[in-house]
Amino acid sequence: MSFETTIAAFAAALTGPGAPPPALDPRGFAVYRNNVAVGLTKALEARYPVTRRLVGDGFFRAMAGAYIAGHKPQNAVLIHYGADFPAFVAGFAPAAGLVYLPDVATLENAWLEAYHAAEAEPLALAALAEVAPERLESLRFVMHPAARLLRLAEPAASIWAAHQGEGEPAAPEVWAPEDALVTRPHADVRVRILPPRGFDLLAALAKGAPLGEAAAPLMAAGEDPGAHLVGLIEAGAFAALA
Repeated sequence: MSFETTIAAFAAALTGPGAPPPALDPRGFAVYRNNVAVGLTKALEARYPVTRRLVGDGFFRAMAGAYIAGHKPQNAVLIHYGADFPAFVAGFAPAAGLVYLPDVATLENAWLEAYHAAEAEPLALAALAEVAPERLESLRFVMHPAARLLRLAEPAASIWAAHQGEGEPAAPEVWAPEDALVTRPHADVRVRILPPRGFDLLAALAKGAPLGEAAAPLMAAGEDPGAHLVGLIEAGAFAALA
């Protein structure tokens, strides 16, 4: 057996409980495989604490085990492991009745991505005040590297917020889709539920649209885009003007 084939078999056996161990001491390999499974499960538990709390330890570990069996680490740094776990949760049959669970996991993944994103000074409101009025419509915004914009089919941001802390979480007052912005303006990750049309404004700005174009739908609906823009800047969505 070639070296490459041996390594591939070793890796497959590590995360596949039913896979035969390579030509090594079976007991020693079983211990090693268990340690790998425990380590990867703990990495998922740390990345998705609210998801775990929602379903309970036993269910989460079973779900994590099914994920680990088909998803080997692609990076030696474990903070990168489990980024596609929300998509797995969405297709995990035993969790099919928990329709909010994939969105909660998606939000938690965005939180961790924001936490580990590159450093950048957030745009201050004072910078916008210095722009000449005739330039406002053509103004473009540079997104902060930590900003994550989410369109959630369920009230996942409210569910996530209710599970911060040790108290008994309350169910969302209104069960409806939510748009959320995750930012880290000053080493503090924040989750902000966006008002109606706030997602569309920020999504357009994130794609490079000038302010006049991005704000046109809001103005057509009789809304003041300025209030939305101030809220986005205060949340730390942008790093600079362009």
